[in-house]
Formats: sequence, C-alpha cells, structure tokens
Amino acid sequence: MPYAEVNGISLFHEVAGEGEPVVFIHGAAGNHVSWWQQIPSFRQRYRCISIDQRGFGRSTDATGEGSRRYVDDLEALLDHLGVERCALVAQSLGGRAALGFALRHPERVRALVMADTWGFFDWPEQEERARALAAQQAAASTPLVVRALGVAFQEREPGKTFLYRQIEGLNPPREPAAPFPGRPTPEDVRTLAVPVLCLVGAEDAVTPPPLIRAFHALLPDAEYVELPGLGHSVYFEDPGQFNEIVGAFLARYHADGSEA
Repeated sequence: MPYAEVNGISLFHEVAGEGEPVVFIHGAAGNHVSWWQQIPSFRQRYRCISIDQRGFGRSTDATGEGSRRYVDDLEALLDHLGVERCALVAQSLGGRAALGFALRHPERVRALVMADTWGFFDWPEQEERARALAAQQAAASTPLVVRALGVAFQEREPGKTFLYRQIEGLNPPREPAAPFPGRPTPEDVRTLAVPVLCLVGAEDAVTPPPLIRAFHALLPDAEYVELPGLGHSVYFEDPGQFNEIVGAFLARYHADGSEA
C-alpha cells in the first residue's frame, strides 16, 4: 500500500521507475498529482517518489502539527522506503521540507531543486516582505490559482488552469502554514553543503525573482535560472522547459557521473 505510518499520521506516496531516487515535494495548492507532467519523463531514468505532505491529498494530519513536522515526515518516509541518498525537487511550500532536510542531512541529499521557493526559513527581512505581498493580494481578493499561475499562462491555457484548480480541490481544508520556532536561519543556509538549482518564473507574484535571487546569494553552491513569461508554478506552466533544465542539473550529480 502506498501509505507509510510515520509520526502519528498516514503519509501517502507513489513510487515509479527505477534508478537513483528523486523525491518530488508539492506546494500549498498541490499534492502528488501535481507532478503528472514530470513523473512520466523522470521515471525513465530515476526512481520517482511523489508524496502528499501531511494534511494534503490523501495524507492525514491527526496530530495537527502541520508544517512543523514536514522535515520529520520526509526523513521518516525515506527511512521507510530504504532510501539512503536522493535528489529533492521542491515547489513553493515543498521547499520547507526539502531545505530543512538538506540542512539536517546533507550527506543524504545528492542535489536539491528549489522551484519558486526560498524554503521559508527564519528570515525576518524577507518574511516581512512576503507578508506584505500576501496581505496586498488578500485585500484584492486574488484567488490562489491566480497568484500561482502566470497571467499569460491562464489566458493561453484555460483548460490547464481549470485542471490546476481541480488538483488543488483534492486537498482537504487546512490552516495555512505558519512560521514556528526552531526553523533554519540565514546562517544555516550559508553552510548548506548540497548543490542547489534555484528556478523562478519571471512573473512569479508569490516568490518574485528578487526574493529568489537573495536566497540564491546565500547559498555556497547554487545556480539561478529565471524563466521569462512564467509565474509561480514553472513545473506546471512549462513542463518541457522545466524537465529539460532539471534533468540536466540532476544528471550532473548522477552517482556514476554519467549524463542523460
């Protein structure tokens, strides 16, 4: 069964393909289904693990601890699956688990992809800017899907925009992820001993390029790629370009040194 009983919850996950493990971690409007345009491609070379974070999709959150346990849940799932080392691909809120785990266990992370996310660590200066932006969008009654997808994409792809809403609708009601004590700090991030790819859409209205550039500047071993015409969901809006860029990045850190 694709459930792991960890940390007092049932954590849903799917596994596809064979090879080195790559874990896909969704954002606040997603779940494991969000990666439907990635898994068929990456499973040709990798063992792809897509998860529903606690409180999303089919995963429970009986303890009510929410985002406080994302890193613990990821660690427990990898232990459950016997994964000693992997690559992590995270989008938006998924960056909290991915960055936190990479800082806790850098020896277990081959490479880290942070798409439209800075990991939501304890960074007061940027958090204040993010809160101000969120308040501005809330005052304008901007729906989550509008913030999550680029304006041009929504006009060009009404069908996929509808599908994005349907995927979001698979999630049960929940409280928004909130800051909590004990999160990593900028000083921690500066010590991260893992290669990182920072991806951001040029039209991202949730984690805009200046924020991701500031995050990138903290990292000791990182690449920055900004994609024109895309919003906060680059993996969904342009999967071909996303898969090509991420695939090339992961291939450079393949265990046998070979590129796809």
